[in-house]
Amino acid sequence: MSSEELYQRLLQENEQARIDFDAGELSEELSERKALRRVAGISTELEDISEAEYRSLRLERVVLVGVWTEGTAEHAENSLKELAALAETAGSQVLEGIIQRRDKPDPATFVGSGKVSELKGIVSATKADTVICDGELSPGQLRQLEDRVKVKVVDRTALILDIFAQHAKSREGKAQVELAQISYLLPRLRGWGESLSRQVGGRAGAGGAGGVGIGGRGPGETKIEIDRRRIRDRMAKLRREIAEMKVARDTKRQERIRHRIPSVAIAGYTNAGKSSLLNRLTGAGVLVENALFATLDPTTRRVEGGDGRVYTLTDTVGFVSHLPHQLVDAFKSTLEEVSNADVILHLVDGSHPEPLEQVRAVHQVIDEIGASKIPEIIVINKVDISDPHRIVKLVQQFPGSIPISAHTGFGIPELLSAIESALPHPDVEVRAVIPYTRGDLLHEIHERGEIFTEEHMEDGTHVRALVDARLASALERFSA
Repeated sequence: MSSEELYQRLLQENEQARIDFDAGELSEELSERKALRRVAGISTELEDISEAEYRSLRLERVVLVGVWTEGTAEHAENSLKELAALAETAGSQVLEGIIQRRDKPDPATFVGSGKVSELKGIVSATKADTVICDGELSPGQLRQLEDRVKVKVVDRTALILDIFAQHAKSREGKAQVELAQISYLLPRLRGWGESLSRQVGGRAGAGGAGGVGIGGRGPGETKIEIDRRRIRDRMAKLRREIAEMKVARDTKRQERIRHRIPSVAIAGYTNAGKSSLLNRLTGAGVLVENALFATLDPTTRRVEGGDGRVYTLTDTVGFVSHLPHQLVDAFKSTLEEVSNADVILHLVDGSHPEPLEQVRAVHQVIDEIGASKIPEIIVINKVDISDPHRIVKLVQQFPGSIPISAHTGFGIPELLSAIESALPHPDVEVRAVIPYTRGDLLHEIHERGEIFTEEHMEDGTHVRALVDARLASALERFSA
């Protein structure tokens, strides 16, 4: 299809009436999620880690702060807009955002002292209760900035972790999020008051041996060290639980591999429309929400291609710029759905102002999980709400990419055809006469092979087909 033909098709698509594609049966869950908002003054600190600050979020009225160190001003503004979307997803009201141009963030307070004074004035004027910084802050930066602006300060990483905690539903998802949160927390622990220097072991009085009780002599253990040890113990337990749950996931995956069922993973930036696409292709009934990280737990569905072959399609967690490494580590087992796929559908939001930046961020995570050599189909979504000129330009920048709308169904037939072409094809040709008592073998050939001829004769079904090596071995005794 030429660029001009594509442009005309996109124009027609933009003129069509929009259809409501959000899964109706999930509307109750969606409303429930939208109703989940934080209540001011209610603590979410870890109860079992006493006298240690968990840096829990109380996101009600927030001011955003960004440091522009590279790229264009537009790129810096888009990054802050994404931070605003993240903050709103977490349940906050964004009051104002400021950006400072610097060669690098200030090592003490993230932004320079002049900007800190300006920020303090904005916080006071707007009555904000939280400042969110567009970057990962060191424990020292967090502490000093809080001391200066007199409200809670959180960074981009803590915000993303908080959203994940709100949206995780499965046991595995919750365990992965908790592991990521406490991995982030550990280096940022700080005690309160004298608990930093208080040691374990009761004082036996001035007349006692050395002034300490039995077992209390020696360096002792400060309260914060106890907190850290408890956290490390909890991390070890979570890792064991996740490893056990991974066994069940691996068993299912090995079963698919044993039956040679090809797998396709839908990957992409958060809110690119992955769940909508899975619903469109399979009728999966996955929650669709115009919010960041609406999907955390992977959903796998069976699909029958136009040629009769069966493959699985998996919706995965969305990626984002500067995805916290704690999340990449914690979600390794979930991300294996991408790294073990036969084909990756890389979904790109064609309506986003910086789709190329999103593609770069997704490729970075795909590289991190060792999936860069897997065949990739770039799918440009949301063409129904995008500028046709922009979509044509994106298709030219990514040769072989497919423009679609998961919302209206535009381009879906072309996408299905591309998936079937990209899937691994069986390569052993067989000619067999399948007895009518072995309908199971014929069914397998239909699901996993490519049939050239099929005739029902008196002595059985005569088949000529391409199959994989395992199925070819099972068919040897019926060779024609």
